[in-house]
Amino acid sequence: MVRAGRIVTAVASALVLLVTGYGWTAYRELGARLVTSDVLTPDRPSDGVTDILLVGLDSRTDAAGNPLPRQLLDALTAGPDEGTLNTDTLILVRIPDDASLPTTAVSIPRDSFVYIPGFGTHKINSAYVRGSDEARARLVAQGVTGAELEQQSAQAGRRTLIATVEQLTGVSVDHYAEVNLAGFAEITQAVGGVPVCLNAPVHDPYSGADFRAGPQTVEGPAALAFVRQRHGLPRGDLDRVVRQQAFLASLVHEVRSAGTLANPAQLSDLIATVSRYVVIDTGWDLLAFAAEARGLTTGAMSFRTIPTGRLNLHTPDDGVAVQIDPAAVRDFVGTLSEGTPAGTPPVDAGAPAPPTAPSPTGARSLSAKAARPAPAAAAPAAPPITVAGVRCVN
Repeated sequence: MVRAGRIVTAVASALVLLVTGYGWTAYRELGARLVTSDVLTPDRPSDGVTDILLVGLDSRTDAAGNPLPRQLLDALTAGPDEGTLNTDTLILVRIPDDASLPTTAVSIPRDSFVYIPGFGTHKINSAYVRGSDEARARLVAQGVTGAELEQQSAQAGRRTLIATVEQLTGVSVDHYAEVNLAGFAEITQAVGGVPVCLNAPVHDPYSGADFRAGPQTVEGPAALAFVRQRHGLPRGDLDRVVRQQAFLASLVHEVRSAGTLANPAQLSDLIATVSRYVVIDTGWDLLAFAAEARGLTTGAMSFRTIPTGRLNLHTPDDGVAVQIDPAAVRDFVGTLSEGTPAGTPPVDAGAPAPPTAPSPTGARSLSAKAARPAPAAAAPAAPPITVAGVRCVN
């Protein structure tokens, strides 16, 4: 059963509100209405970059834990609730303190095979649920029930995911934003749709994608189908990541050029929708952050993907995963923070990485064959997707 995850659009909408510098009254209103979660440790080290982890969660509830209407889920081709909270979209946004340096949004493929602190080596999209399930079992044994149980187990899942991303990338996550899957339709409609472009027509019954070739505008269920499709794409999930990045770039460009957030009615609708579906870390002062990030209204911004190896890495317990070399990922992310100009890949981003490095102490060991398969032949790195209009994709 294909999951209705990868809801980058809703995350993007929250990102647009946070980094484009519009609507000071709106920031106050949004900050007062958003659901928050205590997921970050205090006294985060300062490294000259603000790192924001954006998460798309395969959940069938709103930010407050209320079940979403079946009618809405049916319209989105969401399918049945399988009861697993996988994080199907992970994007690390790096914003340098120096406004003259470019901002980069780095995608982490959901099937990346990485070390999860306390749980061994698994697909990264299982980090949240592993932390949440472990905490839930402990809390239930202690007699915790109801809303408190849901809140504490969710916080544990978020903390496990944050620790996993920090372990993989070598950065300290400064802020966290999470959105569930079904907030997607309302948010894309609130911004009036998003322009996209396809190199060829597609018809995919699994995701519901049915689009002609060329430029077009999508919103609601159609937009969800656009970012969900992986069947029929040459690189599966990695090509879907490219779709998501192109969608994000187009959304940000559209909002900036069309002045969407300067329109009081559209802004009000967007705030109301985001407040229903987005969770942020406790203590994130959106107004102060917006003031600091106002340079992004004219600054460079690009979208990238961490280096990957084989796309068909066979694992002992997790099926087929994406091969990852943590050292290559840390080098890649670290170079981005040094202000590499957008359009100049610091490494062969998106091309296969070297063989997987040994996991940290405590990670589950794999056989030499499974842990170190011969990497696929390297391909030239694709140019980064930038916030400069609509790019056609597969």
